[in-house]
Amino acid sequence: MLFLILGIIIWSAMHFIPASAVGFRTKLIDRFGTVLYKIGFGVITLAAIVLIIWGWPNASIDLLYLPPAIGAFFTIFLTLIAFVLFFSPYMDNNFRRMIRHPQLVSVILWGIGHLLANGEARSVVLFGGLTLWALVELLLINKRDGSWEKPEAVPAIADVRLLLAGAGFFAIFMYTHELLFGVGPVPYFSS
Repeated sequence: MLFLILGIIIWSAMHFIPASAVGFRTKLIDRFGTVLYKIGFGVITLAAIVLIIWGWPNASIDLLYLPPAIGAFFTIFLTLIAFVLFFSPYMDNNFRRMIRHPQLVSVILWGIGHLLANGEARSVVLFGGLTLWALVELLLINKRDGSWEKPEAVPAIADVRLLLAGAGFFAIFMYTHELLFGVGPVPYFSS
């Protein structure tokens, strides 16, 4: 469990630097330059991901709570929304007019969805930890950036394109979930 927890802590700490320690970030950039800062940030973030992946199989599977019987179906619904929101910063759409930080909201929905389907310790640490990180990150960025100016409206076809892209990536992920993670996303229909 140690590597899983350590990975989540490192991930969170690295992302809290630009969100809340702007002065420290500026000092790092002044000292090492933008390129080295970005390389260092990327390498440490990648190390956090490796620790999470490495720690997952050996982390505790003790059941902390019994998820609701229909939890997996909520997970699918929330994850579909999360996929759409995750890609919204990269495409013109009107969702960005409703949600200030759609990628962080997507992590929160993904995490909550998975907590509704998984009650073992390692899932609580992973999904709960990343959900907590995203919530705190959202608050820190809002505090750092102050008031929000909503983007201009775009034609509705842009929203349709985003929905199709998000749904397409979601379908691919659903299809490969068992191969990648060893568990089917729909418990009653898995092999």
